[in-house]
Amino acid sequence: MSDDLALPPNTVATGGPNRLRAYRRWLPSLAIIATLAAIWELSKIVFAIPDTKLPHLISIFTEFGERTQGGNGPLWIELMVKNAGATFTVAVLGFVIGGVLGCLLALVFARSELLARGCLPYVVGSQLVPLLAIAPMIVIGIGRAGAPDWLAKSLIAAYLTFFPVTVGMLRGLRSVPADALALMRSYAATPWQVFWKLRLPAALPFLFTALKIASTASVIGAIVGELPSGSPIGIGPVIVNAAQYYSSRPQNLWAAVFVSCLVGLFFYALVSLTERLIVRRRVS
Repeated sequence: MSDDLALPPNTVATGGPNRLRAYRRWLPSLAIIATLAAIWELSKIVFAIPDTKLPHLISIFTEFGERTQGGNGPLWIELMVKNAGATFTVAVLGFVIGGVLGCLLALVFARSELLARGCLPYVVGSQLVPLLAIAPMIVIGIGRAGAPDWLAKSLIAAYLTFFPVTVGMLRGLRSVPADALALMRSYAATPWQVFWKLRLPAALPFLFTALKIASTASVIGAIVGELPSGSPIGIGPVIVNAAQYYSSRPQNLWAAVFVSCLVGLFFYALVSLTERLIVRRRVS
C-alpha cells in the first residue's frame, strides 16, 4: 500500500478511545431506561395491574401509529408533532421573556444591595402562588386587554422561568472574588469593563445552570397555560382530552405525557449545546 493511502498512525488510537468514551457516557442512561421498563412490566405481572389502569409499554408506543377520528384521520404521531410544535413555540417565547426579565432583575439586585434585600423576598414569594390559580387570572386579564392568546400562555411560561434565572444570574454576578475586583479598580476599569470582562464570564456557568432548569419549567408553564385559555392546539388540550377517556384508552394519555417529556428534554439539550458553544469558547 502506498504512503498516500495509508491512514495517519494516530487515527485508530484516537478514534477507538473516543468512541468507547461516548458509549460509556450513554451506557448509564440506557441502563436506567431498561431498568425502569423492566420494573414497569414486572409490576403489571406481580401486582396483576389491568391494562385499563397501566398499559403495556409496547401499546403506548404503538399508539403513535394509530389513526385518529375513528381511523379516518391522520396518524396520531402526526397530530402530536403538530401539537408539540405549538407548545414548544410558546415555551420558547416564555423562556425568552422570563430569561430577559430574570437577567435584568439580577443586574439591578447586584447593583443595589438595598433593592436586593427589599425585593428579592417578593421574587421568592411569587413562586409560592399555585400556578393553576394564577394562570386563569393571566389568561382573563390578557384576553380583556385584547392581547393575542399566545401572549397569555407565554407569560405563564415566563412566570416559571424568571425566578431560577434571577437567582442563578445574581449568584454568578456575586461570585467574583474581591481580589479580582480590587485589581480591576486599580487599573481604573469602568463599571462596564468590570461587568464585561469579569462579572459576566464568572456568571455564565451559573446562568446556564439556571437556564437549563428554566427550559423544562417553561414547557410545564406552556402546557398549564394552554388549559384555561381554551387553546385548540397544544399538548395541554391533548392531555385533558386523553384523561377523559383514560378508562377505555389509557395508552393515549401515557403517550401524550411521553411526548411532553420529549419536548422538555429537547429544549434542555438545546440549552446545554448552547452552553458548550459559549462557555467553552470563552474559556479557551
